[in-house]
Amino acid sequence: MNAQKKPRVPVALTIAGSDSGGGAGIQADLRTFAFHCVHGTSAITCVTAQNTLGVNRVDAIPAEAVVAQIQAVVQDIGVQAAKTGMLLNQEIIFAVAQQVETLQIHNLVVDPVMVSRTGAQLIDDEAVKTLRHTLIPKAAIITPNRHEAQILSGLEIYSLEDMQAAAEIIHKTLRTKAVLVKGGGMQGNLRGVDIWFDGEKLEILTTKQVETTNTHGTGCTLSAAIAANLAKGKNLWSAVQLAKEYVTTALTCALDIGEGQGPVGHFFPLLELGIGE
Repeated sequence: MNAQKKPRVPVALTIAGSDSGGGAGIQADLRTFAFHCVHGTSAITCVTAQNTLGVNRVDAIPAEAVVAQIQAVVQDIGVQAAKTGMLLNQEIIFAVAQQVETLQIHNLVVDPVMVSRTGAQLIDDEAVKTLRHTLIPKAAIITPNRHEAQILSGLEIYSLEDMQAAAEIIHKTLRTKAVLVKGGGMQGNLRGVDIWFDGEKLEILTTKQVETTNTHGTGCTLSAAIAANLAKGKNLWSAVQLAKEYVTTALTCALDIGEGQGPVGHFFPLLELGIGE
């Protein structure tokens, strides 16, 4: 298969849902890939009707159609890295996991979109079980938020020590190469503090806290930036560090659009220059 076919420009694949408001999902991923000078390809798993105020409707794409999209990209263009986002249901998750193995897709970043930052569960328990046992073990890294890390580790997470313990448990039980437990849903000084664990190195990643309510799509953007850097040949640790720096800067230029939670500023250099005014 051509998963590792070397084109003139690095290629990354996002397997995720479409956000009609443009703040998260496929739209955020493709903008992030483009920022990193990586050609972005996609396999859409579901179509949402949403805006800055929330999600009004979600329609699943048939699993067979998701598979066809992945195969069309990999067999012709090839990909150097891939990421998953909202996979929505058990059938799609299982189908994606099969394609990752069959097509030998490496550098897989799994954003285990199971629970929102506010704690609302987004997929059912059977889909969670399938994600745990079929897809996550194939990942180079997974990027759970606080609530997802609680489900995957079985721990209640309230402190830095809880985050560290959860990362170690997830790594040991789910056999992924690395875990990044995100602190975006934590309170106080832990907001935005992430924990990395790869079986050997346990690291605390901190950046400045950005005071903004416009944070829609930060999780998607982070995982897409990790995938983009992997596609460019960065090692996993460097890819995570660079991705976190990118998201932090994009947050400082978040877009105040709509009546609710706006998205991060993916193209912040252009925003800073005032291009388009």
